[in-house]
Amino acid sequence: MTQGEQNPTPEDTQATSEAAGNPAAAEQPEGADTAAAGPDLAAQLAEAQARMADMQDAFLRAKAEGDNIRRRAQEDIAKAHKFAVESFAEALLSVKDSLEMALKVDTPSIESLKEGVEMTLKQLNAAFDKHRLVEVNPRQGEKLDPMKHQAISIVPAEQEANTIVSVLQKGYMISDRLLRPALVTVSQS
Repeated sequence: MTQGEQNPTPEDTQATSEAAGNPAAAEQPEGADTAAAGPDLAAQLAEAQARMADMQDAFLRAKAEGDNIRRRAQEDIAKAHKFAVESFAEALLSVKDSLEMALKVDTPSIESLKEGVEMTLKQLNAAFDKHRLVEVNPRQGEKLDPMKHQAISIVPAEQEANTIVSVLQKGYMISDRLLRPALVTVSQS
């Protein structure tokens, strides 16, 4: 006996048992098992294709919704840029009205003009406060801050070098952003 005859492989055992025990099974072609599984595979394929179609439809809908959201956001941003100054302009209208009323007075006295200018300045300051427009008005002796101050000239002074001697024009910030630096003279070293 040879070694192959002593230890048969599982395929050999199956083929031998089929041939010995069931002659009809031995004659059955190989594709017969797949024919029985055919309707089952076709159903699975149809189910998979239906799921794929549903997923593709859901994907297209989600993509369209994303595009719509992006378009609406771009429109909102464009409107915000276009009408950003609207509320500030509304706050300034009362200032303009006050100035026009002051010009309509036939015989203004110095006292009434001064009072009108003070009231108009209050309205303007209220509009600035409402819209977070803050003055940059450094004190004398304050250290020069190049992020908020612009030195126009350097003058000899009896104070520490690079400190503010006088303010020529106030600066302004809107929120945390510098709108205009304060124009200052600075002490010489």
